[in-house]
Amino acid sequence: MSKHSEKFMLEAISLSKENIKNATGGPFGAVIVKDGEIISGGSNQVTTHNDPTAHAEIEAIRAACKKLKSFSLEGCEIYTSCEPCPMCLSAIYWARIESIYFANSREDAAELNFDDEFLYREINKENHNRKIPMVQMLRDEAIKVFNDWKHKEDKIHY
Repeated sequence: MSKHSEKFMLEAISLSKENIKNATGGPFGAVIVKDGEIISGGSNQVTTHNDPTAHAEIEAIRAACKKLKSFSLEGCEIYTSCEPCPMCLSAIYWARIESIYFANSREDAAELNFDDEFLYREINKENHNRKIPMVQMLRDEAIKVFNDWKHKEDKIHY
């Protein structure tokens, strides 16, 4: 944990507070830090943008990637006002962020009807047991594209 961790978390919490004050979204904020400096911040914009993926962490990741001109946030930390939901946690891993600091827990969020526990349970189920049906089809056609990618010499690994 960096020596400025409390300052960064307070900024994430401030973004969440400002977001509800301005009625621009839910009570969630996040900042991304690199080399001891905040490089981006985000707040929940789900209702403002009519975008269910516009969570604070996702907004902060998008802004950081744009600023750094990279899809990789290696060397970065994220401070978020609440424990990340499964979508945000996945995005944090995909972005290669190295540390996650959070304030409120997912149990705290569930008390406000932001219940991520359902998603955590769904992820562990086999496809045929999930609430939303998942049906695999046309794999023979799609696998050809994967094979093309596998042999592509100039691909950018991510």
